[in-house]
Amino acid sequence: MQTLATSSIVTGIFLSTTLVAFSNNWVLAWLSLELNTLSILPVISKTKHPRAIEASTKYFLTQAIASCLLLSSSTINSWETGTWAITQMANKYASAMMFIALTMKAGTVPTHFWLPEVMQGSTLTTAMLIATWQKIAPTILMLSTSSLTPPSMALTLGLLSMTFGGWGGMNQTQLRKMMAYSSITNMGWAVVVLTSEPKMSAINVLTYIIITLPTMSILALTSTKTLQNMSTAWTTSPVASTMMALLMLSTAGLPPLTGFFPKLLILNELVMQKLTPAAILATMTSLLNLVFYLRTTYLTTLLSPPGSATSTSKWRQMISKPKTMALTPTALMTPPALPTLMQ
Repeated sequence: MQTLATSSIVTGIFLSTTLVAFSNNWVLAWLSLELNTLSILPVISKTKHPRAIEASTKYFLTQAIASCLLLSSSTINSWETGTWAITQMANKYASAMMFIALTMKAGTVPTHFWLPEVMQGSTLTTAMLIATWQKIAPTILMLSTSSLTPPSMALTLGLLSMTFGGWGGMNQTQLRKMMAYSSITNMGWAVVVLTSEPKMSAINVLTYIIITLPTMSILALTSTKTLQNMSTAWTTSPVASTMMALLMLSTAGLPPLTGFFPKLLILNELVMQKLTPAAILATMTSLLNLVFYLRTTYLTTLLSPPGSATSTSKWRQMISKPKTMALTPTALMTPPALPTLMQ
């Protein structure tokens, strides 16, 4: 029975995102998003802890509000145009409301407050799922309606997401909350160029997912949840600790690592669109992310032997070699990809 329930949940999560990708009207997209929400709720609340129940409740309420906004905006547009087609949003107010609903589901400012709390109340594996796979469906819909999105609204929300994501992650000691604010910042980078260059926005989201998957997987394998645990992660797996440092620097966007590649393209696009002040602001806010990523990398690498770790080392846990070896190609694919792509 448990196997059947697990299979049904996993099938619902993957099938709902696939249906969103292939849907051409708002009714099917709305139904698919509802199926996605109902499928992920048991995964979040599976842990028998009050924080898990609280996280699942916050996630359900937020997604329900976003779904109501999405259905309302699509209904208003259908009254005016007589069609439920995704690419025919003639009403500008309905388009703005739709964009707010999709950004709420994706977790961007000003409707981002649910994401850190939900990821903190979930397990590391569930937090990885929320930060990666759950972003695909709303991102696909935002890309489908990118030509109908108000450019000024997209630019404003994107810059605000970069700023609040950077400031929010500064004083975090919980790695799941830090990754949540990193996700908010990344969605800000994607939203900034959503209207002018949607393909670049898709590249940014895809690169973030490729980098985040091995990062969160290593955190889950080594049971690393706080910065204090990060300073002793080498006792569990020195190889995983080294890969974690490279992945953190890549996520921070340091050249010549892969995370710098989409940011460089986005900044170039902003300058080409004569939005140089926005490009300067985006560059300055990226320094905020660099602060806590460098702090995490410092705790991961420089405090390992023969350094002087101030916290007690945890007992060495045996991690099976197949799991580590499965992570290695994925993790090592992210840092050196930029020199290849720039040739």
